[in-house]
Amino acid sequence: MEYLLLTAALILFVVVVFVREAVQAGKRRQEFIRSLYDNYGELPNHKYTLENSAHIPGYYKRHGDCEQLDDITWNDLNMEEIFKRINYTLSATGEEYLYYLLRSAGRDKEALARFEELTAWFMEHADERVRTQLYMSELGYTGKYSLYDYIENLDVLGERSNLRHHLFNLLYIPLLLLMPFQFSIAILGMAVLGVYQIVSYFKYKREIEPYIISFAYVMRLLVTCENICKIKIPVYSDELARMRTCIQEMHGIRRGSFLVFTASNSRTSGNPLELIMDYLRMIFHVDLIIFNKMLRQLRLHMKQVDELIAMAGYLESAVSVSAFRASLKNGWCVPDLSGEEGESEQKPFIVIEAGYHPLLEQPVKNSIYARRGVLLTGSNASGKSTFLKMMAVNAILAQTIHTCTADFYQAPLFEIYSSMALRDDIESGESYYIVEIKSLKRILDAVAEGRRVLCFVDEVLRGTNTVERIAASTQILRSLTDGQTLCFAATHDIELTELLREYYDNYHFEEDIKDGDISFEYRLLEGKASTRNAIRLLEMMGYAPQVTESALESAQRFLETGAWQA
Repeated sequence: MEYLLLTAALILFVVVVFVREAVQAGKRRQEFIRSLYDNYGELPNHKYTLENSAHIPGYYKRHGDCEQLDDITWNDLNMEEIFKRINYTLSATGEEYLYYLLRSAGRDKEALARFEELTAWFMEHADERVRTQLYMSELGYTGKYSLYDYIENLDVLGERSNLRHHLFNLLYIPLLLLMPFQFSIAILGMAVLGVYQIVSYFKYKREIEPYIISFAYVMRLLVTCENICKIKIPVYSDELARMRTCIQEMHGIRRGSFLVFTASNSRTSGNPLELIMDYLRMIFHVDLIIFNKMLRQLRLHMKQVDELIAMAGYLESAVSVSAFRASLKNGWCVPDLSGEEGESEQKPFIVIEAGYHPLLEQPVKNSIYARRGVLLTGSNASGKSTFLKMMAVNAILAQTIHTCTADFYQAPLFEIYSSMALRDDIESGESYYIVEIKSLKRILDAVAEGRRVLCFVDEVLRGTNTVERIAASTQILRSLTDGQTLCFAATHDIELTELLREYYDNYHFEEDIKDGDISFEYRLLEGKASTRNAIRLLEMMGYAPQVTESALESAQRFLETGAWQA
């Protein structure tokens, strides 16, 4: 009777624990769903650390090609921060694919139209959008590394046989049969065998532990894609059909998989049943046996895994971009990438109205219609570099996520390059000038190959002396107007505005100095800069009068005579 009462109490305790956890999980789930509705269009709240963001380029590194935005342009334009501003994803798959998408500036119009259709659909269908986000959040993350990092190292595990595990498990049978006759010896034998199994279990478990994360992620990916397939998304029906096929082809990999993954969580979950199961795994190596079977299946179905990652990541990227659009309080537009008649032969052009940089909370919007090169002049901090970045970022966003931070954007598709935020390369020992000319050379090479190029250059050849800089800059910027190229360049060398007047339209930014104070309007103005305020700024910052007055006299003398005097 006591045993029955004890058993009943134990069962009741387990039931209470499960019910309580289920109720709490249900409440958390409902609160999370409500937050997805309520926070749509708010700023993203991801917290990035070196550890949780190292995986982000994972998909791009394995699928990037020559049509991707190159590293110089990506770094020049601080595209990492742009990515963070757009990133509303809730899974490693979505995060990695969005990063890849944001570097895919070579997408064609058909692909962009397809993405637009899905993004616009999610903006109009909140319930389906939230369900997609919920399922992707349950997919979650892989930890520090990308799933592809784990997959690439599968070969380290080699071919793993279950023969040894099965043989040692079979030894329990004769010991059990011996119990009625030699109970003590049988118990001792089982204890010794159990201890050996436990010790060897941890040895084998250490070998596969790093891969448990990736295997668990693949299992969650299958479950997530199954759930997504239940959502009616008419504009994604072909991909959902392919998802179902991939899932069906991988059905063998899931048999008994729960025993592998609950083993990794049992010691931290506190669930008594899982703790019991943990000891059974140690004694019989059940999870190790299943892992080896899963390993063989995974190696046979890597193509399907890659397809599921791409399809699920693409879907969540569209949701993320829809949320990004909803968050843009300063306005946004769908770009017009149709070009004009005879596009293959047309001169390049770009039109932007009320364009602004997406990282600025209170931006000054600017507009321009450029049919040939644009040369920007003006003092430091007047807005030249920000304008160049605004134009470049909008061109990239137009060709990657089909979204511009502007009232209107029109241009044909370009290959986009920049040469702006360069620095000395200490590791290679290259000076700033060498780094700069290499950066410019890659743009000139693309131009020479006849490709349609949109490029942005800030202070060309600033790493050399004035005479050679102006001479070389003139010829380089002249070359960047050949063929199908459109160049935006900023310079302090006012001489270039005259030397290149046949090839570039002049625009400028200017500052206003009143009562010893300086202010900037950040408005794009036609024509070249007519003010020289660098020395005045030194004076305002408290430089000694003998420095500023002498500098003014020296500059004026040079303008009158064409010769410098100390």
